[in-house]
Amino acid sequence: MLAISGLVSVLLAWSLVTYTGFIKPFFLPTPTSVVSAAVSLFVSGGLIADASASVSRILLGFLVSLAISLPIGILLGVSRMFEAFVKPVIAFVRYIPPSAFIPLAIIWFGIGDSQKIAILVIGIAPYLALLIADAAINTPLELIDAGRALGANRINTIFKVILPSSLPGIWDACRLMIGAGWTFVIIAEIVGASSGLGHLMIESQRFLRTANIFAAIIIIGFLGLITDYFFEITYKLLFPWSEKTHAGIETHYKSV
Repeated sequence: MLAISGLVSVLLAWSLVTYTGFIKPFFLPTPTSVVSAAVSLFVSGGLIADASASVSRILLGFLVSLAISLPIGILLGVSRMFEAFVKPVIAFVRYIPPSAFIPLAIIWFGIGDSQKIAILVIGIAPYLALLIADAAINTPLELIDAGRALGANRINTIFKVILPSSLPGIWDACRLMIGAGWTFVIIAEIVGASSGLGHLMIESQRFLRTANIFAAIIIIGFLGLITDYFFEITYKLLFPWSEKTHAGIETHYKSV
């Protein structure tokens, strides 16, 4: 009820300032005009095509980023020599805005999907690697000691103790960074794209179709909510033994 009331409050405030004419429709269209624009885009097929293009780019870019970040992050968490060698490079790239790489990405990969995916990887991979490393570092020492007492060597300790213990933290890191992926893909699609929600927004801006821009923004928000709930639900299903899941269950029963 609180979540619904929060959304309703925003809708009421939006309606108040638009239907009364306090803000001109050119700057902030009414809710009905945004819904009408979304329906028109949906019927024409443009909205589905653009949303599908953005989602597919995010999924592919995120999977490539995860394939790169997972081994690097685990090694950062277990090897101080590897951390000393690689971490300065990651820190250097991490503080450069992904948008700064767009001109180079266009030169290297053209204006197709490869360029958009490259921007996603540049934006996601450094942060994801550090978050995975943090999850690996926080593996309880008693688990590592127990593994060694049972005869586990360094490789077995990594794959049978540290990695399984880090999976809940890695899942949370994926949840955070796939959300950030929406920021990077929209930035990439604004420049030199022929499809995607970012392209829809910049094209609508050129033709002064403000309602279409707000429709795209709302669609991105709903897709983000769906993604977030997916990770939240699957976390509880995949890691019922984690401290976070148990803490959530205990909080629920205390509130009841």
